[in-house]
Parts: sequence; structure tokens; C-alpha cells
Amino acid sequence: MHKDVFTLRQTMQEEDFEFHHYLDEIPPVVEFHEHPFYEVFFFLSGNVNYIIEGRTYQLRPGDILLTTSRDIHRPEIFPGKPYERFVIWLADDFLDKFHERGEDLSACFTDAAQKKYRLIRPDEKTLMHLRALCERLTALQEEHAFGSRLLCYTGITEFLVYLNRAYFDTPDSIRRDVTESEKINQVLAYINENLAENLSLDRLASTFYISKFYLNNQFKQYTGLTLYQYIIKKRVTVARNMLRAGVPVMDACMRCGFNDYSNFRKAFKREFDRNPSDFIERSR
Repeated sequence: MHKDVFTLRQTMQEEDFEFHHYLDEIPPVVEFHEHPFYEVFFFLSGNVNYIIEGRTYQLRPGDILLTTSRDIHRPEIFPGKPYERFVIWLADDFLDKFHERGEDLSACFTDAAQKKYRLIRPDEKTLMHLRALCERLTALQEEHAFGSRLLCYTGITEFLVYLNRAYFDTPDSIRRDVTESEKINQVLAYINENLAENLSLDRLASTFYISKFYLNNQFKQYTGLTLYQYIIKKRVTVARNMLRAGVPVMDACMRCGFNDYSNFRKAFKREFDRNPSDFIERSR
């Protein structure tokens, strides 16, 4: 079966969706990142922990993770086993078309984001069906025959229907495979709800009645990022989403806590390799 060559690209080249089947014998190094679309990560084999917004998921073969355009995430891939997975990227517009017709295929992503819990562990029957659909998609992408892209479209649609069913059928008992800190979860929620406010270490330590040293140490332990790194990355991520939605640059800058446009521009370019105005132009 065909396997794609993995790259560190985090931007879509197609307008609606992308489907990839990856297999790496040598574990790649993937830094914390975020992307302006939905992602389905379907884990097949390997020794992997996956960090998403302060929670670490200890993955088993067949596990599925869901991320949205706000989620900062990174896989920790350890040697010893081949690292195989299916990855599906979905543009907002692609899922919006189904919503307009009365079927909300983004429901699992929305609910997972609200609950801040992104793991699906399908039952055996559903898992076999989802994997068979992905294997069919892999084959279709190699055909280059008349209508192959349309068949991929219908295959992705069927996959998303069963993905939503699997998500809402997943029992709460699988939470035992997640490493998290309730205190750090509270800090993360506060940051996300108050991006425009003062989020200094002093302010956060005072707000949560904990020492600065403890906050710094625990935050890095559970999120994989320093407090400063996370706040900047989250601010530019949300600003990017605002720009894509048509919010003026200065409004996005101020609403995400950058009181100085120069600092915003530098942080944005460092994260996305282009300044805000170039990003808007390219998005158009």
C-alpha cells in the first residue's frame, strides 16, 4: 500500500481536504505547532505520546485524535517501533457545506474542543470500518482515473459520519490514559479566555495563589512549553484565525493582547513565516 513521504509542512495545498498515509521507521522530530484547519490523527503503530493543550495522551493503535485551528499540539515519538498513521486535514469551508445542508460533521471537533478532551477509541467493529475507509482512500489517491477525486470526497464524507458516531460512543473510562493537571488546566482556560489581558507570570501566580516557581515548573511539565512561549503562540494563533475571518489587523492585534503592532508583527512572522498583511493577501 502506498505511503506518503512525511514533511513538516503545516499548510494545506488543496482547498477542501487532504488525506495522507505515513510510515516512518526513524521517528521524525515535530515541534509544537497549530494549523488553520481541522485535523484527524488516526494512530496505527508506534510508541507515541501526543500533547494537546496541556494534556498528554498515551496512544494505543487505533486511537484517533481531533484538533482544531486553536489547538497547540505535538507528538512525542519514541524509537523502537515503526510510526504509522493516517492524517486528514479538513478546511472550514468543506465542513460548512454539510452544515448548511443540515448535517454538522464538525460536531465531534466542536464538542471535543468544549470538553477539552480530544481522544476517540472506537470499538473493534467501528475501528475496522474506519481503517478500511482509509485504505480505500489511499488506493483512490493512486488511481488517477476519472472521478477518483469525487470518490475520495464521498469516502471522506463517509469517514466523517462514522468518526462522529465513534466520538459520541466513546466511553469516559479512556480518560485514564491521559496525563493532566487540574491546576494547569485552570491556568490554560484562564489564558484562553483572557488573551487581551495582562498575562504576566506575576499576575497569573497571584490569580491562582501559587508560587511563580511552581507555576513555571508545572506549566512546562504538562504543556511542553514555557508560560511565555505558550501565551505568544496562542495569541498569534487566535490572531491568525481572526485575520482569516476578516478582522482588521489592528483589531486582531489589540484583541489578542499585543499592545504594540511592531511586537505583534514580529511574533506573527516568527510563527507563520510571513507578516500579517502578507498573510491576508495570500489568504485572499
